[in-house]
Formats: sequence, C-alpha cells, structure tokens
Amino acid sequence: MDKRVTGLGGFFFKAKDPDQIKSWYKTHLGIPTDQYGWTFWWKDAEGNDCSTQWSPMAASTDYYQPSTKPFMMNFRVENLVELLKALKAEGVEIVGEMQEFSYGKFGWIMDPEGNKIELWEPIDSAFQE
Repeated sequence: MDKRVTGLGGFFFKAKDPDQIKSWYKTHLGIPTDQYGWTFWWKDAEGNDCSTQWSPMAASTDYYQPSTKPFMMNFRVENLVELLKALKAEGVEIVGEMQEFSYGKFGWIMDPEGNKIELWEPIDSAFQE
C-alpha cells in the first residue's frame, strides 16, 4: 500500500454541554457551528474538495469505547478495506467491523496508549449540495 493516511478527517471530543461549547466557539472564535460542530472545507494537493469535521460530543457518549479517553481522532484514508487488512497483519488492534454509509467507509483501531482512532475513506461529494 502506498498511501495510508491522507489527512485529518476530524477531531471529536467529549464536552459536559456540547451545545454550550459550540456556542462558545461560535461567539468567541467565529466558528459557524451547526448541530454536529463545524465542517472545514479545503482542497487536497490534486485540487479535490475535502472536509475535516470538528465535533463536541456528549460526555456520556460511548462512541469512543473501548478507549477511556475524552477524544477520538479521525484520519482520512485511501482504500480502507486493504488498509484494515494490512494493519491487522501488522498486529494492530481492530475495533468492531467496518461500516459503510453514503458519505464513506469507517473502520476503527486502537493505538498502543489506548486511543481509539477512526479511519474514514470519505466520499466528500456526499456533503456538498
């Protein structure tokens, strides 16, 4: 595999009050938040439209399990199916089964310090109107 991670797909973190923290970032930093947080749009080296998601989530979320950390990183990747096979062969802990949605494929791994990492093979055009 030539490419693995191609960019930061998102940063997700737990917040006591996600709506309040989104409002704070909107007021003080000018981030135009919505119900999910904020989607940063950018172009990759080839000029393709890409996005990175910033999302505060409820402190009670179990989405990061089995990690006990208050955050989860999401990396944009190419060819998730092959990447997960390669990571498994390398002894990396795979969490759950890959899932596929209209906006991309998702897989999860754990790093050696217990951080859950979400791997996303995006379909950026699914977000654009």
